[in-house]
This record gives sequence, C-alpha cells and structure tokens, in this order.
Amino acid sequence: MKPHLVLAGSAAALAALVFLAPPVAQPLIYHDFADRRTCFGIPNCLDTASNMPFVLAGAYGLHCLRILSGAAGPRAFIDARETVPYALFFLAVVLIGFASAWYHLAPDNARLAWDRAAMALAFMAWFVALLAERVGVKAGLMLLAPLCAAGLGAVFYWSWSETQGAGDLRPWLLVQLVPILLVPLLLWLYPPRYSRGRDALAVVGLYLVALLLHVGDRAVFALTGGAVGGHALKHIVAALAAWKVARHLLRRRPA
Repeated sequence: MKPHLVLAGSAAALAALVFLAPPVAQPLIYHDFADRRTCFGIPNCLDTASNMPFVLAGAYGLHCLRILSGAAGPRAFIDARETVPYALFFLAVVLIGFASAWYHLAPDNARLAWDRAAMALAFMAWFVALLAERVGVKAGLMLLAPLCAAGLGAVFYWSWSETQGAGDLRPWLLVQLVPILLVPLLLWLYPPRYSRGRDALAVVGLYLVALLLHVGDRAVFALTGGAVGGHALKHIVAALAAWKVARHLLRRRPA
C-alpha cells in the first residue's frame, strides 16, 4: 500500500476513534493544582515562573533559524520554504510561555483556552514541518493553514462547549494525539531527507514525560516534600522538547 494512503487512513482512523467515543468532560478539579504558593507577590509562583523556559526555548529556536538561513550558515534546509512551519512553531512556543504564565496567575477556562490555542499552533506547525520534510514541501505547506485552523478550532470548540455546560475535550485530545501517534508513523513510512531523523522520537518522548508529570502533579508534590509540583516540572520538560527541536536543526545535515 502507498505510504500516502497509509498515513491518510491512519489519520482518518484516529479521528474516527476519537469522535466515536462519548464526549469527554474536563475534570472539575482541573484548575486545582498542587502547588499554590505565592512568592514575591506572584500567585502560584512556581507553576507561573516555570513557563519562562518556553520563552527561552522559542527565542533560541528563532535565533537558530536566523543563523541557519544566513548565507554563511550550515545547510540545514534543502528548500528555504521549510523554515516557515518551524518559524511558526518557535513563535508558538514563545506564546505558550506567556499564555501559560497568564493562565497560572488565575487559572480558569477562559485563560486556559489561550494557553491551549498556542499549544495547538505549536503541535500543528511541528507536524507540518515533518510532513514537508518527509512527504514533500508543497504538500506540507498546503496543509499548514488548514491544520493550524483545525487546531485552533478544536480549542475554541472546547471553550464554547464549556460555556454551554457540556464541555467536550475530544477535538483537543485529537490535536495532541496527532503528533504523538502520527509522527512515528511518518518517520517509518517515508525515507529521511536529513540526518538525525530519530530526534523527532525524542521530542515525542519528552512530551509524553511532560504529560505524565501533569497527571502526577500531586504525587510529585508529595514525593518532593512540597518542593515542586509535577505541573511545574511538566513546563520544563515540554520546553526541553522545543529546545530539542532547535538543536536538531543545528546538528542535522542533508541525507
């Protein structure tokens, strides 16, 4: 079977599985994080301040793109158009830092929507960047706007559903599952055009660790004797995944 059909069929099957499931409501205690300490007048200070690595990682990635796009820079891109989704990805990572910090100052659904919107842009932009590298630049760039719009639509659908008293996380869960499940498939189906292709698996792995830390927020807080919650560590590990993307671009070469 042709790789294009396998990838498209897998994406369709994933979407069908998600939407055939009953609506998934966000837990009522979602905004009740373990670490509520105020430091230097900043509410929820560690959960808030731990978003700074996102800003640093995103800015570092944009700096790397500037270096790699220069005439004297190493040849990290066969086609200059491949920088577009990466630029959007790193810009979205910077936005995550600010949006998530704003959310954690006073956690509620309205602020969370902006945090998730920035995350959706990052997920979709990175996925498109890999599509452009593996499937083809033209195909990838054609999907950039539709996939980013779908990601934003998923977040704002969830936000709207919450205002109707029947919150539904299914579209948002799909946005997160796309890179987690389809990126490994993409790497397997298509030959690499660059070295260090397995770095993408490390990025997915780091995000999975970040999700586990989020789920284990209170357990981590208890294990560390109240020093730090799992959610603050989630921010650091997720930002490390974005930093890993930037380092990958610096180190890779055309295959």
